[in-house]
Amino acid sequence: MTDSSSQTHTAAQCDTRQNSIYRNSLLLRMCSADLALLQPHLESVSLGLQTHLEVAGSPIRTVYFFESGLGSVVGELRPGIEAEIGIIGCEGMTGSALIMGDDRSTHDCYVQLEARAFVIDAGLFTKALLTSPTLRTFLLRYVHYFHLQASFTALSNARMNIVDRLSRWLVMCDDRVEGNSFAITHEFLSVMLGVRRPGVTIALQTLEGQGLIRSMRGEVVILDRARLIALADGSYGRAEAEYGRLISQLH
Repeated sequence: MTDSSSQTHTAAQCDTRQNSIYRNSLLLRMCSADLALLQPHLESVSLGLQTHLEVAGSPIRTVYFFESGLGSVVGELRPGIEAEIGIIGCEGMTGSALIMGDDRSTHDCYVQLEARAFVIDAGLFTKALLTSPTLRTFLLRYVHYFHLQASFTALSNARMNIVDRLSRWLVMCDDRVEGNSFAITHEFLSVMLGVRRPGVTIALQTLEGQGLIRSMRGEVVILDRARLIALADGSYGRAEAEYGRLISQLH
């Protein structure tokens, strides 16, 4: 995550308490009794690029609490017609359907940037939800935030141009990665934003020409986060502030 004296990061960024083995904000802020239900079953894993975490219409087998990297929730109208609905980093988790009482995902979810995560079997996770009177209520706050994020994605896709949408997406990624650069291809960006590759190329060139980013083959470097947020024109910030209210301010 980039640092800037002129820009305060949103509460969606991950807490890094030195006395915890976790970087995932949900595991950090979960009450000790609820964490004790999950902790014996949590396993740390590495996740390679494009690893499928959930498959649309299929039962959820595993729940992932991200420690680093990014996951993408992607909706598909028909083969080849798809777009990103939301992203998950160390502020969140997969398996939202389980929290809401279902056993399968409506959309695909796969790794967008190589990641590490704590994983738990879906059956054991569901058992913990049924055992604790507070765990589901806490995690429903995250599900509510994710729906808010998705609603702003829909709003920006409907009303904003590709350059402004790309600005929002880059800031959201910056919230969830260490440093100010991340590996991403034009092909992947075209799926994330639901546009053709030439449109992605032009948008990246536009932002680079304005000095906001540096775009290299397979990598983007954030140079001016504050101006990217300004270009996002209200589509970034409100959902992130709600995450702060719902999750980050809990003790």
